[in-house]
Amino acid sequence: MSPSPDDDPASTGPPDRQTLRLLERILADESVVTTTEFEPDSYEPILLRALVGVDQYPPAIETARLDIRWFTRGDFSIHYIETHANGDQWECRWDRHPNSHNARLHFHQPPTGDKVEDLTVSSVHPLDIVSLVLAAIEQRITQHWSIDAS
Repeated sequence: MSPSPDDDPASTGPPDRQTLRLLERILADESVVTTTEFEPDSYEPILLRALVGVDQYPPAIETARLDIRWFTRGDFSIHYIETHANGDQWECRWDRHPNSHNARLHFHQPPTGDKVEDLTVSSVHPLDIVSLVLAAIEQRITQHWSIDAS
């Protein structure tokens, strides 16, 4: 019998469908989120996509979204992506997974997500992490308006 991915400390394990469904219910009630959807579908979700309402952004922002993956070992990836009218993207990502480049818990800095720094948080509970991300999005929206006002 071969070991399961859950037995491998270098593995994130399979998708945590229960947590993805919980996060979908939470995000569906958030004022900044307009739509949520699962990929490939709600029966076998691997990824939760949450579209952020662009009516909250200046006109230069065409789309904004969160792509969320959560795994049975408590690892995750939450990727925030803005697409601008000129075609540019602004993105960042909160990650917890085995890797060789940083601590298991780390943050890919905007605007490209290329620079990575270790991340320290008081809790990696899914609701706490999503609250952290939503606060960052609200701060980003505020930042957009203050930049546009200058």
